[in-house]
Amino acid sequence: MLPLFGDERRRREINLGGSTSVSSQAAILDQARARRIEREALRRREESAIRIQAWWRGVSEAQRVRQQLRHVFQENVTGLTALRCLVFIGKDEDLLIQWSQKMSQNDELLLGLARDSDREHWTTLLCHISVLLLRSVADRPVTSSAVSHLQVLCNLLNPSSTTAVLGPPGNDLSQCVTRHVLRNDVYKHLACAITEIGPESKNNPSLPYLVKLLYLPFASFPPSSELFAQSFQDLVTYILTLPVLPYRIPLASLSELSAQLPLIHLHVLSPCISSILSSTSTLSRINIIANLLAFTPPRYANLSVLSMKAYLRLLSAFLSILPTHALEPPCPQDSQTQPTSWGDDSDSDSEHPAQVVVVGSFAPRPVLPVLDHRTQKRLLILPSPTHLNSLLRVAQQHRELLSDLVTMLVNLNIVWPSRRDKVLSPLLLYGGGGFVREIYRDYVRATPLGRDENLSSLMDPIFESYWPPLLLLTDLYTQSLLTMGDDEFFSNSRTSLTLNELVPLSRTLFDITFSLYWRDDQTKIQETNVPGLNLSWEGVRERITKCLQAIHARDSRRPFMPEDHWHVSSQMDMNSFIEAAVYEEQQVDESAVPSRFPRRRRPHFSRLSPRLGVLNHIPFAIPFETRVLIFRRFVESDMANRGFDQFSRRGRMEVSIRRTSIAQDGYDRLSEMDLRAPISISFIDQFGEPEAGIDGGGVFKEFFTSLCKEAFDTDRGLWLANKKNEIYPNPHSYATEPHNLNWYRFIGRILGKALYEGILIEVAFAGFFLAKWLGKQSFLDDLASLDPDLYQGLVFLKNYTGNMEDLSLNFTVATDEFGLAKAVDLIPDGSNVPVTRENRLQYIYLISHYKLSKQIKLQSEAFFEGLSEMVDPKWLRMFNQQELQILLGGVNAPVDLKDLRQHTHYGGLYDDNEPTIQVFWKVMEGLDQEQRRAFLRFVTSCSRPPLLGFKQLNPNFAIRDAGSDELRLPTSSTCVNLLKLPRYQSEKVLREKLVQAISSGAGFDLS
Repeated sequence: MLPLFGDERRRREINLGGSTSVSSQAAILDQARARRIEREALRRREESAIRIQAWWRGVSEAQRVRQQLRHVFQENVTGLTALRCLVFIGKDEDLLIQWSQKMSQNDELLLGLARDSDREHWTTLLCHISVLLLRSVADRPVTSSAVSHLQVLCNLLNPSSTTAVLGPPGNDLSQCVTRHVLRNDVYKHLACAITEIGPESKNNPSLPYLVKLLYLPFASFPPSSELFAQSFQDLVTYILTLPVLPYRIPLASLSELSAQLPLIHLHVLSPCISSILSSTSTLSRINIIANLLAFTPPRYANLSVLSMKAYLRLLSAFLSILPTHALEPPCPQDSQTQPTSWGDDSDSDSEHPAQVVVVGSFAPRPVLPVLDHRTQKRLLILPSPTHLNSLLRVAQQHRELLSDLVTMLVNLNIVWPSRRDKVLSPLLLYGGGGFVREIYRDYVRATPLGRDENLSSLMDPIFESYWPPLLLLTDLYTQSLLTMGDDEFFSNSRTSLTLNELVPLSRTLFDITFSLYWRDDQTKIQETNVPGLNLSWEGVRERITKCLQAIHARDSRRPFMPEDHWHVSSQMDMNSFIEAAVYEEQQVDESAVPSRFPRRRRPHFSRLSPRLGVLNHIPFAIPFETRVLIFRRFVESDMANRGFDQFSRRGRMEVSIRRTSIAQDGYDRLSEMDLRAPISISFIDQFGEPEAGIDGGGVFKEFFTSLCKEAFDTDRGLWLANKKNEIYPNPHSYATEPHNLNWYRFIGRILGKALYEGILIEVAFAGFFLAKWLGKQSFLDDLASLDPDLYQGLVFLKNYTGNMEDLSLNFTVATDEFGLAKAVDLIPDGSNVPVTRENRLQYIYLISHYKLSKQIKLQSEAFFEGLSEMVDPKWLRMFNQQELQILLGGVNAPVDLKDLRQHTHYGGLYDDNEPTIQVFWKVMEGLDQEQRRAFLRFVTSCSRPPLLGFKQLNPNFAIRDAGSDELRLPTSSTCVNLLKLPRYQSEKVLREKLVQAISSGAGFDLS
């Protein structure tokens, strides 16, 4: 019997047993699921077959229709019907070629139909054809057919061509077609075509037409129109982003493009800047800058103020978001260094002496784009003196441009630090050198930055416009001080700021800097940028700090600031500051610093600490006496951490020294010792026998004093002295021999020991050498103390107004080695680089740098290596050169007898009321200051009193009776600061004997 519905697959299986097992149910479900899947697959196959059949019928029909349209097109290629057929067919390269070749031969054929009643249809069809031609050119720009396509496009988009044939309606036609191709990315297609042709094929016949199409859209619309602005934006976004654009274009076309570009209407781009930035990559932005520099500078004088302002803002906007060094990526082998300007603190031997390892941040560096060498050459226009002078001339004529120029220059210095000197030098020389004053008086003098009411809101975006002038001024003034001697600085020269102007400026800089160091949110300082600038607040702080330090250095040599100008002691409790600074120093975990960093170039972890930041960078904010106390507390804490006690004999290292060879034995015995540990000295006499006595500190001081006297003796060949008897390392090549460098390293350790132990030494160092202890650089003003004649010659050169060629100078310096004179290049191939008006500041700097730094580079590094083993360099950075000299040798101040008497100990028969002692102090009061200093030298070996008073003299000054023989002169034991004074009965005799002893040095007693 047949199934009721004709499908036995739907017959239901009935189980008469009355129960179903679990396995049977699962099998049934699986079968049902399989049948559903099978039915679904069958349905999909049927639907796919239907769609394929429909598609095939459509394709076949389309092919048939296209074939019919091709026949119709061939019947009359130049007619309206053929045009319709071409649009309907779409992308058919053969038909497009036939049509464009016909139309490119005769403008009347192309435009004649505009006179018929079908003009509107014809215009619409031409708009569509134009897009087809564009796409064809973008795909195949190097084919012969591209030329005819481009000729047709040029005729359609050129109002002059269409108007010549059609009269006034021709302009409407060009506008209509231009509007349509703009909506269909005409500049994007043109960029593809130019890129496809490539720089090596600049004679390609398509290029002249492609270039013409770049500027034709601007002929159809007024500059105030939206389409004109869109055309300009697309030109910048797609065309000016092409690398080496000028090198891709034939010379005749390049001249044509340069003349036709609507640069006089650059102001229409102002609203589009953010859109251009967001739609371009780093490399594209660099290419835009390079291409603008190819076309715009020759037309500066013709640009309107609005266009020039827009141009400067466009450059500034691009520069502000480029990564540092993007305009001059370092070579792969230099990836660990970042070149900065020749004004930075460094002793590098490169053309830009500041090649510093970047260790301030462990964040990954941005990947810099690879630039074509032609692009790099074009970019060099930007910081060139000629270009900068042309910008300055325009800004002087139109003062409203100056603020935008300032912002652009600041961004340029940030993104291209290796060229910063090339930027700053022309600015310093422009207009006789008055640019610094101009920036200060017009923009900085009235700045709200640094005022008390704004210090807490310095980082607020409302102050965005005030930062660029301030930062440029600090850069310029810091740079100017590199080649400014003290005579010029204090002469109130018209080319610099007056002293009266420096007072408020330095206070503004001081308040800003202190506020940025004193903030609790130091991480924000490091990780956030100034609004509108690609510069962190930490970078701002560093720039201002550098300028502030340079101004303070001048004030330290010849004070001109008001009293307490630099201090903030009135705003805080110094005792609390000391305790907090010591605590913060203890928290600095130096072990966290990667060992690959040399100690001198390790990251400043203390910058996370407000007080250590102040002490390391603007220490003059804290009174000198307070910093000395902090230094001593740092040393005491370090001693405690190392388990040392200088007053205990436990753990002392025993060292034997021959009296006949103190320096050599000291070098041999102590070179490898940890000099921070207490050391006990025993002398060996000339017979080879140990001298009697135990070193309780005095013998070591005697040894140390004698060692320093020998080590710093200029007759040994390691040191030279200037006219003030201030010593510095011998620059002769003899001093750079390995053995002598080891001596410098040892002497550095000895000086470190003196600082560590608080032992005063009678030696004065040249200021430029002391600056190296503090990680600072020396400049022209320091050269006067080393070579006055050379200093005067460089000052003459700086102010020379004649023809520089008459001086016949080049970038070399003469040296004399063993009687042989030779010229050393200051820069690569310096003998062939003449000194000009534009580069003379760099020459002055490099000469000073060579004399003050490079000649003693190895000696200084060896000395500092030894010094930093004893004293943490950041402790020394709490002081300037003058203060460091005081820390070493005491304060050059009157001897305070009241303080000395208050801290004097007595021995033997003496006490403060004994008659001889009463007479002694009376005689001392009658001595002048020179005699008192001679007395100090006689007793302590140092003529200057301790900075913090005689309570700091270690051991304290003591007087012991030396018997009743009044014919005997007073003697001293400088090792223990002890005066051995006979019991003179007469004031006259005591005065005569004391003056005789201190004047001649007679009576010195080692017992």
